Amino acid sequence: MKKAFSDEDLVKNLSLYYLNRHLKKKPIEKYHRTIDESPLHDREKYKKKSEILLLNSFMHHFPEVKFENLTCESPDFIAQFNDKKIGIELTEVINHLEMKKVESCLNKIFRQAEILLEQEDTTKFRGVYFLEFYPNIKIDTPEHQQEIIHSIYKSIKRNKVTGCVKSLRKSFHRRNVFITYEYSMGLFDELCSEKILELIEKKNEKFPYYDSTVDECWLVIVSNMNSLASRYTFIQDKEHLEEVKSPFHKIFHLENLCGNITSIK
Repeated sequence: MKKAFSDEDLVKNLSLYYLNRHLKKKPIEKYHRTIDESPLHDREKYKKKSEILLLNSFMHHFPEVKFENLTCESPDFIAQFNDKKIGIELTEVINHLEMKKVESCLNKIFRQAEILLEQEDTTKFRGVYFLEFYPNIKIDTPEHQQEIIHSIYKSIKRNKVTGCVKSLRKSFHRRNVFITYEYSMGLFDELCSEKILELIEKKNEKFPYYDSTVDECWLVIVSNMNSLASRYTFIQDKEHLEEVKSPFHKIFHLENLCGNITSIK
């Protein structure tokens, strides 16, 4: 059976580029090595390594937290904090559900274009490319997807926009070719507090099944600001979060770009 993710995919994670300036590199590298050495399937290794990256900002707020079990499931991680055994359940809040499938499809398209460029000449094309597309591009068929891949490939190769590519910006990267979207934050891109409360309610239902040997169990809700589907500008009706009822000992909302953290409980 073909691997869901190649070894290269596990190493080559665009989030590392975004987080590079503020990354707590030594703990992250150590945790990634530990996950690599575990008996987990490659798909689960990729998932765990991505989750640890999302918790990078959390580690800045809680530098005393030391993860001791990175490969458990319920909760996602076990850590030591102030002489207590803490279970940490991590979940991402999706702000734009309609963008989730689009983003997933675009990421596959980007990966195919990256492969083409690296096969031709990695040294020549290495870098991070931020793309903006013309509105209403179609990605619903393999034919449309191939057209987009071809437009991206030609635009990067010629350093000149063509086809469906509206703008192209390149940033330095010393090893690989990365392709992503040009992010533009909307001033009124709100994250409804109800989405956070609904997420907490779903996790509350699973709480009885979490590891009962931990002293406390924390819920960390992350907005992945490097994702089109997860990003936001502000939380709407934030005061509603004060009404939360939950068996979790602590609940936080974290955004992983600037590292802003909100203590909900």
